[in-house]
Amino acid sequence: MKAMILAAGLGTRMRPLTDHCPKPLLPVAGKPLIVHHLERLAAAGIADVVINVSYRAEQIIAALGDGREHGVRIAWSREETPLETGGGIRRALPLLGEAPFWLVNGDVWCDVVPSALAPLGEDLARLVLVDNPDHHAGGDFHLDATGRVHDRGEPRLTYAGLALLDPALVADHPDGAFALAPLLRAAMAEDRVGGHHHRGAWVDVGTPARLAALDRALGGARG
Repeated sequence: MKAMILAAGLGTRMRPLTDHCPKPLLPVAGKPLIVHHLERLAAAGIADVVINVSYRAEQIIAALGDGREHGVRIAWSREETPLETGGGIRRALPLLGEAPFWLVNGDVWCDVVPSALAPLGEDLARLVLVDNPDHHAGGDFHLDATGRVHDRGEPRLTYAGLALLDPALVADHPDGAFALAPLLRAAMAEDRVGGHHHRGAWVDVGTPARLAALDRALGGARG
């Protein structure tokens, strides 16, 4: 199985830290955030990783190279301007192939392992869901007792930014910038989205304060 790390965003919520450094290269516990992802993927046996880049792309490519140093093989998907989540995946399909792949938002930190999720079967997606953090108390989706994910219903959980996806979810969409969420909701309406409730560690590393808190939690030197 291949993996894709989404790393093309502008990192606006992280400013001023991202004024001169792309968000994936911001340090956490002594190494760039994206390196934590690469090492976790390598440990899970996933060697082929596609990374999309746009903002300060050359810095990211120069820092990671072909991925060999971190136990993986990186293929780069370049975007002239960020194409959003759905558009980024659509652009990368020639590198990903036709088999289901593991999707990772570059700005989360999570100890879930891909093997914790059941195979897709006839589903188009299987989402990792977590308990709602304080900054997103309303959650995103409802996970029912049979493991199906719905746009409506209570209680609600938060999408963790990690998922097992079938490329067919985006393959028929025209190339260009578009969000993934509407396609997921359409697949939910057809009962083709499953979920996994992850109860382990998860952080949305979306602000400087949360980055600093994660750094402290992992034993870094940041104050």
